[in-house]
Amino acid sequence: MVKIYYNPKLKELARQLRNNATKSEIRLWYYLKGDKRYGYDFHRQKPIDQYIDDFFCNKLQLAIECDGYSHEIVEVYEKDIVKTRKLNDLGIHVLRFSDFQIMNDIDTILRAIEDYILIFEANNSTPPSIPPC
Repeated sequence: MVKIYYNPKLKELARQLRNNATKSEIRLWYYLKGDKRYGYDFHRQKPIDQYIDDFFCNKLQLAIECDGYSHEIVEVYEKDIVKTRKLNDLGIHVLRFSDFQIMNDIDTILRAIEDYILIFEANNSTPPSIPPC
């Protein structure tokens, strides 16, 4: 696992983003907070490197991004690609969902997150050691 750089300069901006969350972020947070996804701890507006992830789970190395209409603008879309690549280089997987998806099909979003968790657990579990006879 790659060490993740926490950028303290982004702390205040992250706090502002948490206090001014979008409707889709509020909706998704309801389903992520309090270890509701298989007991994994997610954080909102987590500063990592030079970015702020909408949601992040350190144990899963998973960032979840809620993309509003502005993410359809070419310049923003291109920045999203750079951000995703950088996070991937840090060993972080990124799931992106549109605000429309979150507001209109939350069950599919939750299944996608749960699928990621199940695949993560299957690939990162170590079988119990069997004592010699």
